[in-house]
Amino acid sequence: MKQHYSMGDRIFSICNYTMFGIFTLLCVFPFYYLFIQTISDNSLSASGQVTWYPKGIHFSNYVEVLKVKGLSNAALVSVARTVIGTIGTVIGSAFLGYLFTKRKMAGRVFWYRFVIITMYFNAGIIPWFIIMMNLNLTNNFWAYILPAIVSPFNVILVKTFVESLPEALEESAEMDGAGTIVLFSRIVFPLIVPIVATIAIFSAVSQWNSFMDTVFLMTNDKLYTLQFVLYKYLNESNSLAAIIRSGQGMENIDLSRVQTSTSIRTTVAMIVVTPILLVYPFFQRYFVKGIMIGAVKG
Repeated sequence: MKQHYSMGDRIFSICNYTMFGIFTLLCVFPFYYLFIQTISDNSLSASGQVTWYPKGIHFSNYVEVLKVKGLSNAALVSVARTVIGTIGTVIGSAFLGYLFTKRKMAGRVFWYRFVIITMYFNAGIIPWFIIMMNLNLTNNFWAYILPAIVSPFNVILVKTFVESLPEALEESAEMDGAGTIVLFSRIVFPLIVPIVATIAIFSAVSQWNSFMDTVFLMTNDKLYTLQFVLYKYLNESNSLAAIIRSGQGMENIDLSRVQTSTSIRTTVAMIVVTPILLVYPFFQRYFVKGIMIGAVKG
């Protein structure tokens, strides 16, 4: 059935699309700008002559940066902590959030409040470092995983989601002899996929972008993450560019491809940000549904 729109509706739609179109361009442009810097003539990029479109296109920056010592190992560490950390956070927070919906759980109210209060009080970096050191989590890969398994905010999201499910589903399974683990894994978990995907997004982005725990806890370069390596390279881009240039040799070299501090910074930044940009679209369809559960009652 054909709908008729008033002039006011049309003006509103045009303004709406225009505003969100501009907002989208503002969000996308930084990534586009970063990318064209990495594939442009390095001398033009360093002098600020590349702004709207790439000039002197080449892809040697990625080839040379990927040869830098320690980068591949750092990428492996980041992928490992992101995958394992996300799985651990999803399972830990989801199961604990489910348990807090069970009235028969001993001390349910006390433990729920005990977990939630940690959102508001933080002892600070020094007590945190002392605890991690006493737990032998310095220069230990599990320092990336264990502290993030239970997140109070994620527990709240799961608890709210589970409470919106019909209780009859679990009651019928309990009558057939299902225990807590079976109820959670076979009945509840398949129904809370939207909120699980939301938690997975939050956790994956947090794990991938984190580098301060590496700064404080890791002195073994084999445990450095990609974000920490980026942090180091951003601070040492000039010297790193000189090292790469010396490795290339200066005989018959194309000056447009000689590494500069700008090419190093932009290329490493692009390498670091690309994986999380590729993962996000696969979870996006669950994100809105998961985060909105419990926002509207009735």
